[in-house]
Amino acid sequence: MTTLTNQTTAQDLLDFIEASPSPWHAVATCEMRLMAAGFIRLNEVDRWGLIAGGRYYVIRAGSSIIAFIVGEQAASETGLRIIGAHTDSPGLRIKPKPAEDAQGMLRLGVEVYGGPILATFADRDLSLAGRVNVRSGQGFATRHVRFNEPLLRLPNLAIHMNREVNESGLKFNKQTELPLLLGVSAPDTPAEPRFRQLLADQLDVAPTDLLTWELNAYDTQKGVFWGADQEFIASRQLDNLASCHAALSALLATEASKTTCLCAFFDHEEVGSESAAGAGGSFVSDVISRLSSSTGLDAEDQRRMLAHSFFISADMAHAWQPNFPSAYEPGHRVLVNAGPVIKSNANQRYSTSADTAARFMAICEKAGVPCQQYAHRTDLGCGSTIGPIVAARLGISSVDIGSPMWAMHSIREAAGVLDHSYMIAALSTALRE
Repeated sequence: MTTLTNQTTAQDLLDFIEASPSPWHAVATCEMRLMAAGFIRLNEVDRWGLIAGGRYYVIRAGSSIIAFIVGEQAASETGLRIIGAHTDSPGLRIKPKPAEDAQGMLRLGVEVYGGPILATFADRDLSLAGRVNVRSGQGFATRHVRFNEPLLRLPNLAIHMNREVNESGLKFNKQTELPLLLGVSAPDTPAEPRFRQLLADQLDVAPTDLLTWELNAYDTQKGVFWGADQEFIASRQLDNLASCHAALSALLATEASKTTCLCAFFDHEEVGSESAAGAGGSFVSDVISRLSSSTGLDAEDQRRMLAHSFFISADMAHAWQPNFPSAYEPGHRVLVNAGPVIKSNANQRYSTSADTAARFMAICEKAGVPCQQYAHRTDLGCGSTIGPIVAARLGISSVDIGSPMWAMHSIREAAGVLDHSYMIAALSTALRE
């Protein structure tokens, strides 16, 4: 892979993230790319008639999407090749009635979604994105909304009033100190009507037609290349839109396939996955069951299919940061731009086994890319992924992998240009295996 190709691929990732400031936008971005490649949208309320070689996708709750290519050979003989990732990122979500006057300032109340590094949200150019339900003749219609310009801010407290900040760290009370500043209070307009008007104007509807919303604060700064040789990228939402983009790119590059290939991107991973749209729900098993039935597999063949199948849980990995050597397990210091990372945990926080790790190593070797192994420090709590959840629900072999990155769950994360090309190459090979 040439440097130019790697830069082009990384720029496509940054463009993908820029178009996807919320889980609902991320699914819409995926849908646009799938439609451009000739994939056909299915609806869960319709009967499905699938054909060998067919390319399809289905969306649940607007924030989770599964796309697949029906293999030319019976899935009972080949199994499925599945890649999973997630569309959500940790951050701040706007409350249902968020606006309040705070002694001359207008601010919006927020809830903490998942486990963000809250201090990184301070002094950033924030805005709003998500979905809004508006009144219509059929009851309501769902509209995506995005404010492109900086709209909100979480100003830091000056060091003159927080003298210990550099020694004790920046901390926020989640209830009283995280509300985001929106503007100066208007004596003649209460806070809530003013916020609703702002939202209504963006959607070109009447304020009275706004019913409900799911909105998150996002960083308006675009992703960039950085480093002495521009070998790194920095952006919001690398965790885990980088994995979604890599898996989608691999699927779109898959032409005629003997094996049925499937990519599943779920919402709500950052808060445990237990939802109808999450990996803990029935979405992927429902799709697989309907795919099996539509292609003529009986119950016995469906179980044979799953026994042949392989699941890759793609989520970002912790890269070695030399300023904090004590945070890492000796012997497992994975490096940026050194290839995909196989993540293992004896307590099944990751789904990797010795067999599935070896299988992914063989995939990387076949793809001509290096790979690395990661284990968390024993005295630190280890995060988890959708890997163990999906593997347990489907009963299939699974491996947890990811591209190495710095500052996971920061509002501004960083990763390697070369690693993204490596990951796409590895996942492309896995789908063709």
